[in-house]
Amino acid sequence: MPPREKDPTGQRERIGAAAVEAVHDVMWKAADVLRGPVDATEYKDFVLGLLFVRYLSDAFAERRAELDEELAAEGVPEELRNSLLEDRDEYDSHGILWVPEAARWSRITADLSRPDAGYRLASAVDALMRENIALRDMFPPALLRVDLDSRRLAALVDLIGDPRFISRGRMTARDTLSQVYAYFLASFARDEGKRGAESHTPQSLAQLIVEVLEPYGGRAYDPACGVGAMLVEAALFAETHASRKAVGFLSVHGQETNERAWRLARMNLAIHEVDTVGDLGAAPADTFADDQHPDLRADFVMAHPPFNVSDWARDAGDSRWTYGVPPRQNANYAWLQHALAKLARGGTAGVVLANGSMSSTSRAERDIRRGLAEADRVACLIALPSRLFRTTSIPACLWILTEDKSSQGAKDLTDRRGQILFVDARRTGTMADRTERVLTLDDIDRIATSYHAWRGTPSARDAGLVYRDEPGFRRSVDLAAVREQGYALAPGRYVGTASQEPPPRPRERPASLMRNLYAIFD
Repeated sequence: MPPREKDPTGQRERIGAAAVEAVHDVMWKAADVLRGPVDATEYKDFVLGLLFVRYLSDAFAERRAELDEELAAEGVPEELRNSLLEDRDEYDSHGILWVPEAARWSRITADLSRPDAGYRLASAVDALMRENIALRDMFPPALLRVDLDSRRLAALVDLIGDPRFISRGRMTARDTLSQVYAYFLASFARDEGKRGAESHTPQSLAQLIVEVLEPYGGRAYDPACGVGAMLVEAALFAETHASRKAVGFLSVHGQETNERAWRLARMNLAIHEVDTVGDLGAAPADTFADDQHPDLRADFVMAHPPFNVSDWARDAGDSRWTYGVPPRQNANYAWLQHALAKLARGGTAGVVLANGSMSSTSRAERDIRRGLAEADRVACLIALPSRLFRTTSIPACLWILTEDKSSQGAKDLTDRRGQILFVDARRTGTMADRTERVLTLDDIDRIATSYHAWRGTPSARDAGLVYRDEPGFRRSVDLAAVREQGYALAPGRYVGTASQEPPPRPRERPASLMRNLYAIFD
């Protein structure tokens, strides 16, 4: 049963206290309702799947209400309006999936009194998948059960229909439900321990990676996407900063080997309205054994793969191993080289790995690390604080890799060829509870702006940021100094000791996604 605990993801601020309370109520009560007929490992999928059905119905209902108002304003008679309200093109043209009558939330709730309510819910889900190719194989098998009795189903539908999930302030019901869904995913991941954590990137870490990479437009790719948290964060970042000059809309691409996580990721993208520009591959598959995007070249690669994996699909002849064949006993350097192989011209990658990857002494990894440094592919190494992950004490770091550290012509970036930025952020973050640390907004800004100022990005120029070394926290180092250290890349070797004077306050930057969401609920 889910524990009652604090809010380590920071999403309480996004969706409001009432909705968070409703989430915890649903988690606890759903476990009680489903105990017995549904296996404990499946009840979370059942809840998330039912919440997704409600999202689809709410999105459809909102468009239907808008259309009715439009037709009434045009003076269309009521009888004709009723016919046009069932015109599928009026929904397809607005990116709204068609919801057949049997799958509309009002119909589902009306069927609860029938003894075959479980069968009718399964039929409704099946109808959704038959009417929408995008939904094929998306729903968890638990939701297609026909043997759930009407009493239990009525209790579940009542929980998911909690009015605290409905819109508040300027947010629509769909906006609120998308945030509720994200909160559910994070809460369930924490409840599941190691298994859940492997499929879910902590929200503050996902935001850090996205804020560093700044995916305003283009193609974003996550080769170990889990439940899609990083891709959703990237899409929301692009949407929030849509007014900036960008290369166009952001399309997101991902791959996940775990079938359950892959289904949840597809639902996660859909409920955040990222599905129209998202591609998670035709099926769950191993990134190394069966690349679902063989021809993709992405502007942004972001990944939080499992740490120190020893059982991986190693092929010594793989063309991705430009800088050396990764050792059989550890896939860390396979992830780094895969990320580089996927980068488009001028692209940037952010990969979270265990700290040992920065200074491992195995000959194969040391040689690959030397090759990456000498080829000028390493832009920045960020040592992260401990306890970012509830289920492992392994300290982590963020590798920022790039295809090109020059000024890149019209982009007018600062030419950083032959240099690497080291950031020691081990003392950042705050403990959300006894076991988990989160990065605060100020921490994220401090780390991200360090990289932006060093690289001379447009956002740094707009904010008037000028890069300067900060002893104990950040330092730009020539490749010669890295050679002297035997290509060990741990920031602590390079940044020195912190000065006694407090660091200067950062210049104000454009509001981040989280700040915008906070403002909604102020």
